[in-house]
Amino acid sequence: MTLSQEQLSDPSVRAFVAAVNAGDREAFTALLAPGATMSDDGSERDLAEWTEREIFSSGGRMDVVSEAEGGRRLVADYRNETYGSMRTAWRFEVGGDGRITRFETGQA
Repeated sequence: MTLSQEQLSDPSVRAFVAAVNAGDREAFTALLAPGATMSDDGSERDLAEWTEREIFSSGGRMDVVSEAEGGRRLVADYRNETYGSMRTAWRFEVGGDGRITRFETGQA
């Protein structure tokens, strides 16, 4: 069973999931604080390059299975046209202005 986007507790994370699932680069970019960073499987990545490859040019989609820590930690079934489907963990840091300053993802 998955959680709908509307059920996600943190509004910034909810908007992140919605932007990913809609393939909406503009909304996604607006959610990120200047200088936002990310890692994948423990390795720092170039955020713009990674999101283009892993999300936008490959039809990325998240189906959230569970959330914790007020909605800032997710377990999701993530899929894209390059790698297929995999269980992933996501952790978000959100600044005082509600924009995402960092996210970390990797296989769960």
